[in-house]
Amino acid sequence: MKRLAIVLGIVAIAGAQAYAAGGYPAIVSKNLWATNDLRGKSAPKLEVQEWLTGAAPETDKKVVLIDFWATWCGPCRALIPELNEYQKKFGSDLVVIGISDEPPETVREFMKTHKMEYNVAVDPNTKMKEKVGVKGIPHVLVISPDNVVRWQGFPSLSKDRLTEEKLAQIINASKTP
Repeated sequence: MKRLAIVLGIVAIAGAQAYAAGGYPAIVSKNLWATNDLRGKSAPKLEVQEWLTGAAPETDKKVVLIDFWATWCGPCRALIPELNEYQKKFGSDLVVIGISDEPPETVREFMKTHKMEYNVAVDPNTKMKEKVGVKGIPHVLVISPDNVVRWQGFPSLSKDRLTEEKLAQIINASKTP
C-alpha cells in the first residue's frame, strides 16, 4: 500500500511537471471555489448577454483572462486596479474580461465611478458562471490561445496567487511553438 501511495505521488508530480514543462505554471492543489476544475482542459465557450464596453473583444490568438465579479464584492472591487494594470502592461497579448451576473444598469452605474480599463460584460442568466461552476467570487480563468485553461481560482489566494509574473509566464509559453 505504501508503494502504491509513493507511485501515485510520483505520477502526480510528474504530471504537474509535464504541464509546467510546456512553460505554463504548474497546477497547484487548492480550493477553487468552483465545482469544475478546468485547469489543463478546454475552456467553455464565452457567452454573455451584453458587452458594456463596446463590441465583443477579439480573443483569437490571445491569452484571455476572465474575471467573474460583482459590484457589491469587496475583493472583486480590490482586484479592478490589478486588472487595469494587467491590461495596460500586456496590451495586445492579453484580453481581460470582467463578467458580472448583475443587471446591466447596476454595472453601468458602478462603472461611472470605478475606472475599468478592460472589457466588461453582463451575464444575468449566469450561463458562463454555471459552465465553470463558480461558487465564490472573484473567480478568474486564464486561457491560452489554444483554448486551454492555464490558471483558475481566487486571484488573491496566498497558496497560488495570480501575479503579473504568472500572467507573463502564460503569455510567453503561449508564444513558444
